[in-house]
Amino acid sequence: MKIGFLFPGQGAQSIGMGKNLYDEYEEYRNVYKKVEEITSVKVADITFNSSEEILGQTKNTQICILTMSLAILELLKKENFEVIASSGLSLGEYSALINSEAISFEDGVKIVKTRGDLMQSLCPEGDWSMAAILGLDEETVTNVCNEISNGFVAPANFNCPGQIVISGEKKAVDIASQKLKVAGAKRTLELKTSGPFHTKMLEKASIELRKELENIKINSFNTKVIKNIDGKEYLDTDNVKEILANHIINPVKFEQSLRTMIDTGIDTFIEIGPGKTLSGFVKKIDRNLNVFNINDIESYKNTIKEIKGGIYE
Repeated sequence: MKIGFLFPGQGAQSIGMGKNLYDEYEEYRNVYKKVEEITSVKVADITFNSSEEILGQTKNTQICILTMSLAILELLKKENFEVIASSGLSLGEYSALINSEAISFEDGVKIVKTRGDLMQSLCPEGDWSMAAILGLDEETVTNVCNEISNGFVAPANFNCPGQIVISGEKKAVDIASQKLKVAGAKRTLELKTSGPFHTKMLEKASIELRKELENIKINSFNTKVIKNIDGKEYLDTDNVKEILANHIINPVKFEQSLRTMIDTGIDTFIEIGPGKTLSGFVKKIDRNLNVFNINDIESYKNTIKEIKGGIYE
């Protein structure tokens, strides 16, 4: 069995996510306490007691999802899983980098807090939207977006076969969605996000994030991390800070990231954090792969039981 970790990004959040893990395990709660000490953000209160609107604000969403993923990782440390590689969707890449120790816990928490603040405060004024397009290929989606003259829209995420996310001005996203339905899309679905993420519209945030990244230290990778920007493995010679700054203005190549992980021999994926979206992406590529997700006590215990029990060995 060769294990890979996957970490979800913005849009996977929900009020109460991970609450029974928080109530049950002291080491899980301690991660929240550490994050709150570093950031002065009341992560637990926002996650468990606020509203979907408040949690859905980018400045809150990013730090809350990161904290949940890091807290689950803390529980998994005692299981001593040998992880071949990890990847995360957009924000989730930071969880993967912290897990690999390329970025320290404290630096990772600080930069994600800053990233969320910048992506919210420097998001240009306007009515922005993101939508998942199901059932069409990359070329068709790209061509239709390029044809839209009434506002800005562009591909932002290439998630898995048959699922591409577009991002931009709401009116342009709506027009593109309608044209893509005519072009053969099975379905279009508006997402729970609040900006034109992974497009050139966030250039100001990218510039400011680049400055903030200079304040953190990049270490050698203890485990492989597959990056979103091109779907390839990070190398120790890569300029990680430059890649992360460019990350928010370039499309996420998540399908390619998954294929790269599979090519390394990974046959068992564990999604760590809220939701099950990334597990679905893996299954779209190969239904024969072993896929688990950990987002509550039941899924945590079941994952440990099935992997430790050697059911898939």
